[in-house]
Amino acid sequence: MSEPVLVRTRRELAARRSAARGSVAVVMTMGALHEGHVALLDAARGRADIVLVTIFVNPLQFAPGEDLARYPRTLDADLAVCRDAAADLVFAPAPGEVYPRGDPAVRVDPGPLGAVLEGASRPGHFAGVLTVVLKLLHLTRPDLAVFGEKDYQQLLLIRAMVRDLDLPVRIAAVPTVREPDGLARSSRNRHLSAPERRAALSLSAALRAGAEAATHGAAPATVLKAALADVSDVDLDYLALTDPELRPLAEPVGAAAGPVIAVPAGGAGRLLIAARAGATRLIDNAEVALSGKDR
Repeated sequence: MSEPVLVRTRRELAARRSAARGSVAVVMTMGALHEGHVALLDAARGRADIVLVTIFVNPLQFAPGEDLARYPRTLDADLAVCRDAAADLVFAPAPGEVYPRGDPAVRVDPGPLGAVLEGASRPGHFAGVLTVVLKLLHLTRPDLAVFGEKDYQQLLLIRAMVRDLDLPVRIAAVPTVREPDGLARSSRNRHLSAPERRAALSLSAALRAGAEAATHGAAPATVLKAALADVSDVDLDYLALTDPELRPLAEPVGAAAGPVIAVPAGGAGRLLIAARAGATRLIDNAEVALSGKDR
């Protein structure tokens, strides 16, 4: 299996991209690749002729005191993952390549959706995410970009940015990949001690409990209560039940959100959770099917 071509500069990327023949799919990552990323790479490989991976720990999306310095950097291992997944090109720039004039004065405003849930817990986070995604889309010029549903709010915001700014790229979503015990795969999982990892399982347990309650016809507030009952041994940031567009269907726990709405036609919902296990902040979410009964 051939090694992917590694480029570190805009100039090298532009030359390789101009020489590319066929459709291009990009998978944007911050490195420390795992099976969740492999699922994104596989999805990209099945949809395009050329798979381009970006590996860049974006400083704009980390607030002071967050884990920017602690975020794992494992380029050699990441390149091996890209090789095994048959990626063609890897763009792994230094911060100065992405932001040649330092932190940009102009950033993408995520709008109201960027101010709730993750946006409320991490002010400025989504402006940093959307700014780097927009820059990387301009630099890589893909036909398709593949993102995971584990970062569900991020996925919605990227889709909104592409739609609202008329960007010529399609967005594909890949379901969350989980460990055998249910823990959502994340680059941050490697920071968990054994006790913290056991505690972290309460995130996926809460989602399962909420989904099970919904299956039995529980109203939204009861679904949220059932999920909350399974949260233990972690520092809960928020737990929310929303419609697919993140409008709350019940009063969330520990989160900023808009007014509660009625269950949408079709009963589709999304249960979202964020919590800390020790010093490691984790997020997870799951689709739930709701009956539409009164709260």
